[in-house]
Amino acid sequence: MSGCPAAVLAACRQAWEQVSAKAKRAVVFVDAACAESLHWAGGGAGRLLEAGALNVKEFSSFEAGAADQPKAVFVVSSLLKGRAVDIVRDIVSLSRFQYCVVFTAVSHAVHLLAHGAPGGAEPEGSSQAVFEQFEEKLCQWMGNMNYTAEVRHVPLLLAPISPHLFVTPAFAALFPMTPQDLARINSSRPEKKKFGSLNDLDFSSLPPELQLQVRTLVSGLNSLFECLNVREECFAVGTLSKIIAGDLANYSQAKNRRKTAQNRASVIFIDRTLDLTGAVGHHGDSLAEKIFSVLPRLPGHTNDVMVNMVELTALQTKDETCSIIAPGCLAQPNDPAAKALWESLMNLRQKEAVMEVRRHLVEAASRENLPIKMSMGRVTPEQLSSYIKLFKNNFNALRNHCGLLQLVLATIQALKHPQNAKWDSFLAFERLLLQNIGESEIPSVLNQLLPMIKSHNERTANDYSSEDFLVLLVYIYSVVGEIKAGKELDKAEGEVKKALVQTFCDEPELSSLLQKITGCESSHHLTFQKATVAVDNIFTSLRDVTKARMHMKQFNSVYVPGSNTCQATYKPLLKQVVEEIFNSDRPDPVDIEHLSAGLTDLLKTGFSMFMKVSRPHPSDHPLLIFYMVGGVTVSEVRMVRDLISAHKPGIQVIVLSSTLLTPLNIPELLFATDHLQPDIGI
Repeated sequence: MSGCPAAVLAACRQAWEQVSAKAKRAVVFVDAACAESLHWAGGGAGRLLEAGALNVKEFSSFEAGAADQPKAVFVVSSLLKGRAVDIVRDIVSLSRFQYCVVFTAVSHAVHLLAHGAPGGAEPEGSSQAVFEQFEEKLCQWMGNMNYTAEVRHVPLLLAPISPHLFVTPAFAALFPMTPQDLARINSSRPEKKKFGSLNDLDFSSLPPELQLQVRTLVSGLNSLFECLNVREECFAVGTLSKIIAGDLANYSQAKNRRKTAQNRASVIFIDRTLDLTGAVGHHGDSLAEKIFSVLPRLPGHTNDVMVNMVELTALQTKDETCSIIAPGCLAQPNDPAAKALWESLMNLRQKEAVMEVRRHLVEAASRENLPIKMSMGRVTPEQLSSYIKLFKNNFNALRNHCGLLQLVLATIQALKHPQNAKWDSFLAFERLLLQNIGESEIPSVLNQLLPMIKSHNERTANDYSSEDFLVLLVYIYSVVGEIKAGKELDKAEGEVKKALVQTFCDEPELSSLLQKITGCESSHHLTFQKATVAVDNIFTSLRDVTKARMHMKQFNSVYVPGSNTCQATYKPLLKQVVEEIFNSDRPDPVDIEHLSAGLTDLLKTGFSMFMKVSRPHPSDHPLLIFYMVGGVTVSEVRMVRDLISAHKPGIQVIVLSSTLLTPLNIPELLFATDHLQPDIGI
């Protein structure tokens, strides 16, 4: 099982090789999620152009091929149904193609499920009926049934962020259900068939869109395990995780693979909602996390940022968002030096990471014989900027170290960013909250928050914005766990609600987050009533957050109260899970549920009452794969690696996640995302 993370990276690249093999003399249309996978796995559009593609375009109805371009390749992360079909038809109809190849990241078995086949079972033989029908449609749209059309499934699920962290861009909005979602499911069920709790939900009780999304994820993971030649045991912590793990355990293609697979692994799915404190907290001490959090997102991407490159040019501008110069980014898969630095940023604490940035920059300057004045001591953004300027007019040096310079500029811009100064004030406030929660009830904590909620006109640069307060509220309600409802709480919440409604209404411009939460595109459309409804919904969701760990026996708290000798602290749920897995007494984990693959395992479980049959345990295998349903942070990935190397150094670990989280992602996923009916384009 040696080199397993490298094998996952190889699987990502292999999938793109199949696309590259068809790219010669073609116009390639790629959707956002697949573009993000290519961006991290193979270096973006450049890879397709090197393979002979004539052009790489966005997968959009507003694009088309030129009259002298007879070949097209489409790369999509979604089902060939609904929106994706409309876009392919629009592009083909506007072009003069004679040869079309469509790659979909969704397997044929899931296409069958989407078209109503029972359970999405593949028929006997290797007939791919849905793909064959789509090939016929392509020929019709091209205008000649003798033209060539091919439709293929390629597993383009993952974007490799670092050797041990892989995200699934097509599932960036996948988020566990909340009690409000349960009420929506129950509203359409007869009285006698209503579910008592989220824990009672199963795959068949989910809405069709969510069923398809779960099955698509399961199918993608199965393709990955096929590449790794792995036979896995599935475990889950949380409701949606249990449904996904159960579906993977009983997926017919997975059962066939497990019969012959040589390697063994434990796969543990964990619901993000069980611990939102870690996702909105500022305790990570990670430079990479700060870069992700404060720099603007790269357009169309969920896991990369824009780096302003103006400092390396002769352009004289103070404009931070200067769009004349193309932005840099963090993904540098084809630059070994930049890749090594990026891995350091992901694995080191901030102080060490900044020193590592300086060391790499000094070495690069020395290699180019640039007149660098080495200084020891604290690394400052100004010092790094002065080193960067040495590269400015030296085109060879710029070309040789372009990837590295993008990461250095990202570091400088994150350290100088006004939000970076706020980071420490968030951290101080969170520590204070932890102490206060131990000494007083949540109403008094909310009362302390109240005077800090200021309208746009009253705020200074150091004050918290409306979005910042949403982040703090999620922190409070997640860390505190179950709360006592009553008049005192209602009154305290009422005061905070009033203040928030006022600040929402006073915003001169609504941020994209507030637009999504309020359903209004501009502040002119936001009425007092709409703001009140939005804030009421936010507090209903916050109350739901406090109930997330209710059914847990072991992992029912992330809060460790203080004592005379030590302060109150937050103990990440992920840390508790890892410690439980490697508990030297090896008890049967109470809250880490094993999902069995049918009858054999049920018999084992039954026999274990009478005979000594050991149940599968997550620490049984040399490879441990975590899938965080709803996102993971950079510092959580580092924590998992450090914990496992301390407990059991021989075990390999891979963290998979729906997305890479920053504190501001959580209010959007919690308050402004439809968890039951994801937009899967059909």
